[in-house]
Amino acid sequence: MAESHLQEEEHLDVLTRTGEKTGVSKLRSLVHQDGDYHRAVHVWIYSESTHELLVQKRADCKDSWPGQWDISSAGHISAGDSSLLSARRELYEELGIDLPKDAFELLFVFLQECVINNGNYINNEFNDVYLVTTLSPIPMEAFTLQESEVSSVKYIHWKDYKNVLEEGDEQYVPYDVTGQYGQLFIIIEQRYKENMEARSLNLQKKLNRYAPIYMEPKLSGLSDADKEALSYILRAAMVVDDIFYIQVWHSNPMLRDWLKERSNTSSLDRLKWMYYSINKSPWSSLDENEAFLTTADSAVKLLAKSTKPVSGWEGIEYRAAFPMMKPPGANFYPPDMDKKEFELWKGSLNASEQEAATGFFSVIRRHVDTLSSTVSHLMDHSGSGQHFNLDCLTIVPFSQEYKALLVKAADLLFRASELSDSSSLKKLLETKGNAFLSNDYYESDIAWMELDSKLDVTIGPYETYEDTLFGYKATFEAFVGIRDDIATSQVKLFGDHLQDLEQNLPMDSMYKSKDVVAAPIRVIQLVYNAGDVKGPQTVAFNLPNDERIVNERGTSMVLLKNVSEAKFKHILQPIADVCIKEDQKEFIDFESFYTHTICHECCHGIGPHTIILPNGVQSTVRLELQELHSALEEAKADIVGLWALKFLVDQELLPKSFLKSMYVSFLAGCFRSIRFGLEEAHGKGQALQFNWLHENGAFLMHANGTFSVDFMKVEGAVENLSREILTIQAKGDKPAAMSLLQRYAKMTQPLHIALEKLERVQVPVDIAPIFSVADKFLEKIH
Repeated sequence: MAESHLQEEEHLDVLTRTGEKTGVSKLRSLVHQDGDYHRAVHVWIYSESTHELLVQKRADCKDSWPGQWDISSAGHISAGDSSLLSARRELYEELGIDLPKDAFELLFVFLQECVINNGNYINNEFNDVYLVTTLSPIPMEAFTLQESEVSSVKYIHWKDYKNVLEEGDEQYVPYDVTGQYGQLFIIIEQRYKENMEARSLNLQKKLNRYAPIYMEPKLSGLSDADKEALSYILRAAMVVDDIFYIQVWHSNPMLRDWLKERSNTSSLDRLKWMYYSINKSPWSSLDENEAFLTTADSAVKLLAKSTKPVSGWEGIEYRAAFPMMKPPGANFYPPDMDKKEFELWKGSLNASEQEAATGFFSVIRRHVDTLSSTVSHLMDHSGSGQHFNLDCLTIVPFSQEYKALLVKAADLLFRASELSDSSSLKKLLETKGNAFLSNDYYESDIAWMELDSKLDVTIGPYETYEDTLFGYKATFEAFVGIRDDIATSQVKLFGDHLQDLEQNLPMDSMYKSKDVVAAPIRVIQLVYNAGDVKGPQTVAFNLPNDERIVNERGTSMVLLKNVSEAKFKHILQPIADVCIKEDQKEFIDFESFYTHTICHECCHGIGPHTIILPNGVQSTVRLELQELHSALEEAKADIVGLWALKFLVDQELLPKSFLKSMYVSFLAGCFRSIRFGLEEAHGKGQALQFNWLHENGAFLMHANGTFSVDFMKVEGAVENLSREILTIQAKGDKPAAMSLLQRYAKMTQPLHIALEKLERVQVPVDIAPIFSVADKFLEKIH
């Protein structure tokens, strides 16, 4: 640990055996005397060109492993400090290297438990292990060594270093490379023994899961004024796309630009770019968010002033890092913040601050992130008489976090508003532009619900799927389409009967709302989408998610008919051909698939939203279920949508001939959604439903690996699952939600059999839309 003997001895947070904070802090010496669990950071510097790791020789005065070669830089995390800032600070204090946060890749957490110095030093330490990847070795002259900590540094080939550890060379601090710490060497070896041909084949296989489909709606129904407005709306959507890349991960835009620039260098680079473009990140949506790229594929940055100057050397060239595991909090929270830290901090806030902290339209940052990018400046700042903790959390509204981009998008929307000749569209574009600047989206969401225009626009922060830590934060998205007037008139029936559906929901009457508003439904032909539209494509959405508006005005639905048609033709029909029993294949049809999509979206608007907890406190389902809310809400909309179709048939609003088709089409649809992955809300929710219905005999698997519906049992099983989910939501019962998802939202043998069959015959998992009309439209502008 880099420390001055003249300074006061540091305090460390005492942890439980599982690594959680106890709320107690103690002097460092007492922590090691008593064997308390605590946290530290390990920072490794790796040179790509020489395959070497930097090691430091510990000073002879150190109380642990004096005079031995060790990690590039390491140290304790002081009480109240964060992991990432501690890693940056240690590297700067010990070696004189000042690097920004995007240089640090968190590889894993290593628990070290040992006793040294004749039992006088007990080390029970959770170590956050970081890797900094440079293109070449840092010159020895560039280092500024802290003499009380480090006596010298050197580079050693990673294989040689692994060997000396395996041999137990006493010149080196011991690590068990056959145990958990061996991950370091496994990661380096796998990352740099790239077989280009095998990797290309793997990426091509992943790409083949998406069927490229041209979206070619006709713009002939638009007025000339709205065609002019469309050009600005499309450009605003492209700005929204830029915001979403930032929301996923802080260095994601840099990675995007790097891959795009090099996409024509080789066939492998082309494949990297193509698959990245679908996922909008280095994590694959269809593979449980497994990384298909590594930091070795990432952008190179040059820092000229990160060390003391060396003649003839330009500075450190490093790879902008990203973690192998997709961060559950995306870029909405500090990467080293956990749920416990957030909850403790939230508890210190007043009511309005808590509302902002858990609201849709803010990010959570550390004070350090709002001040400076260099550790040296931060240390100067912390010693300047200001008394707040640099690692403390703070709330930053979207309008401030993404200010430059939102100002640009707002200006484009204002210009589009001036051009449009549709009064409701003019109002939407103006209020949405204002919302981008003010961070108050209420008026613009009302304007969106009241939109009555041939040119249909949805743009702004809405869905919370990307925030898997809590499910609080909204991502930016845009959908631009042409309203299909005939199809819109045909679906009015569903929105008009929401109150009837609410009053007949299979749950206790005490939980039912008496004020459900008829939901307007708009059917569009999609022209362009942007922002949070990565991976599998949505066929419809039901907005807004703001509980205030849902309670006052209900919701509105938008159905993307050309997307639904493409999915049915290229995905659902081939799935049915493979997975559905021969005598039930006749029941698969587009109308059943499409009508259930409508009911799914309708059912987002009914059931519990604002709830009263057992203690009498008012809350929302979203706040109580947190990260479980999205998956359970998707399962609710699906299964209650199926229940609702049966109700409408019973009311003679839909033909009885519809019953068998809707159940069999739903069964085929289960396999479609589960292929999105069980880390994704829709896939997880669909697995829950399939496994429940299969367990209750409503879905049957046959000896030849095909499936069918038991029409005698399916109605009761659908109603029972609807009741179960609705009641959990009404009570805000997170433990019950967790139990239900853990039991049913998993890969079971029947699902595995079905998905394996689909893999063998290479049925696409989803579509990759090509917006040829929008692209041509934008080309004309330029």
